[in-house]
Amino acid sequence: MSASGLLAQLLNGLASASSLFLVSVGLSLIFGVTRTINFAHGSFYMLGAFIAYSSVDVLSPHIGFWPSLVLAPLACALLGALTEMLLLRRIYPAPELFQLLATFALVLVIKDASLWLWGPEELFGPRAQGMEGSVEILGRQFPTYDLFLIAVGPCVLLGLTLLLNKTRFGTLVRAATQDREMVGALGVNQAWLFTAVFALGTLLAGLAGALQLPREPASLEMDMTTIGAAFVIVVVGGMGSIPGAFIAALLVAELKAVCIWLGVQEIAGVEISFSKLTLVVEFLVMAVVLIWRPWGLLGKPQALARSSGQPEQPLRPTGRGASAAWLALLAALVLLPLASSEGGSYTTVLLTDIFVAALFAASLHFILGPGGMHSFGHAAYFGLGAYGAALLVRQLNLPMEAALLLGPLVAAAGALLYGWFCVRLSGVYLTMLTLAFAQISWAIVFQWDNFTGGSNGVTGVWPPEWASQGPAFYWLALGVCAIGLYLLRRILFSPLGYALRATRDSALRADAIGIDVRRVQWTAFVLSGLFAGLAGALFAFSKGGVAPDSLSVTKSVDGLVMVLLGGVQTLAGPVVGAAAFTWLHDTVARNTEYWRALMGVIMLVLVLLAPQGIAGYAQALWARMALKNKAEALP
Repeated sequence: MSASGLLAQLLNGLASASSLFLVSVGLSLIFGVTRTINFAHGSFYMLGAFIAYSSVDVLSPHIGFWPSLVLAPLACALLGALTEMLLLRRIYPAPELFQLLATFALVLVIKDASLWLWGPEELFGPRAQGMEGSVEILGRQFPTYDLFLIAVGPCVLLGLTLLLNKTRFGTLVRAATQDREMVGALGVNQAWLFTAVFALGTLLAGLAGALQLPREPASLEMDMTTIGAAFVIVVVGGMGSIPGAFIAALLVAELKAVCIWLGVQEIAGVEISFSKLTLVVEFLVMAVVLIWRPWGLLGKPQALARSSGQPEQPLRPTGRGASAAWLALLAALVLLPLASSEGGSYTTVLLTDIFVAALFAASLHFILGPGGMHSFGHAAYFGLGAYGAALLVRQLNLPMEAALLLGPLVAAAGALLYGWFCVRLSGVYLTMLTLAFAQISWAIVFQWDNFTGGSNGVTGVWPPEWASQGPAFYWLALGVCAIGLYLLRRILFSPLGYALRATRDSALRADAIGIDVRRVQWTAFVLSGLFAGLAGALFAFSKGGVAPDSLSVTKSVDGLVMVLLGGVQTLAGPVVGAAAFTWLHDTVARNTEYWRALMGVIMLVLVLLAPQGIAGYAQALWARMALKNKAEALP
């Protein structure tokens, strides 16, 4: 390891920090002013790269390379303004999670639109005009374009600082970041302020994507690989803090550069691969910062919102009619395989997937709805349960029955550890810490080749002979999931469930009447992880193995989508949402190449027309019909 090698890596880190800052600072502005968790921000970064590729290819011979490149962020700003006016403006009054669902649906639509316009292949842009060469630094060649990128970050920071401190628009943005309700009360047109901020944020994301084109190809994977890192920078730096985002980007990028420079080191006789930490270093930083200073390095504690939004409705026990309907549905599902000559038919396989998804979604709903604890990392416990069961079978040769009992305990142990830290936070900080722990778990599983199989996962985990004959495993999955759903429902109407809802509605009042808020939330967190692990263990046996993507952010988002599609404020919501999501995903994916876009459109329609979810909408419709019938019966 040489000093010149370290310098080269640090310079690479500075170039990466500038790109990361550009995409993150736009998200920080949007996050700070509108309080919208804009999952689609990475999609505008991707669009910036794709539009820059096309504009440079078509217009560069006529107007030059740099003017052609600058058109990309301007196009992203226009698309961002239209998105805010046509979609997000309609759902600002909705809870944050519904805004997440809408922006996630937008991710699906933009991804398939990009697939249709530019195809699935990576597109390599030309070298930056006038910056094709390199500069020698301490005997090493360093690209001239990377030096240009290093300068771009501070220039954008300076420009934004002047904009926010020397203009009326900047004053309004800073005021809205601190207290947007007061800004509206003073007569400021919040709608146009939000549109302008959203356009500025997407312009910066598009600029980051366009400037990245000479360094790396435009691809359809740029959105999801970028959005996680951008969220980390926003939270570590402090929500709405521009200097904080810059410092956080420098910190994360340089730590990655140092890890690459260190490579594999032997410490106390143990070889440690620091280069592998690059997959998770930003999430380690975020976890440490959130535990030490939840509002970020340069952020401030968020002001309490004066409008609490739609109040949570009290949960009501199932009536006799609904109970009879659920029992009838269960009986029909039990008898279904007998109506088919093929015990292992496609229908039973799909229904098994729905059962597993329903238990996973219900475990997330347990802390999300009644508990008020928003989680972006619930897939960690699903994956830990799946890996726990699979490794018990493969490493210890335990039978499936023992693995189904012990596998979920591995997930519960993970929830016990992570939950101790998570329940000390609330709101978006809790959400981001759950994401950090999930990504740390994913990185460990992904890179521990000798134990977890690394990227290949664990295979050959099949049910024993008695459970693989005909519909036996289908009945097993149905029984386990039905019992799991029943137990979750019973817990919600137990003293623990009532105490949990009390901590959600008012932690201060709950504490005043003697409820140990953190202990109740921690217990609920562990129980939620236990049932998610049970779903994961069933999943491992239904698929014959498990891979690292069972712990990924995408899996966590799938769980959130299921809960929100069904309805957060109903106990049937996660079951209905899981069934609808799994069936839609399977049906749409088999019938069209652009299944993501169709799924996204369906989600957007549901968010706009039925924000209470499918089950919530059906429940409200049933209540209105019953009220109408009573009114007509009156003399």
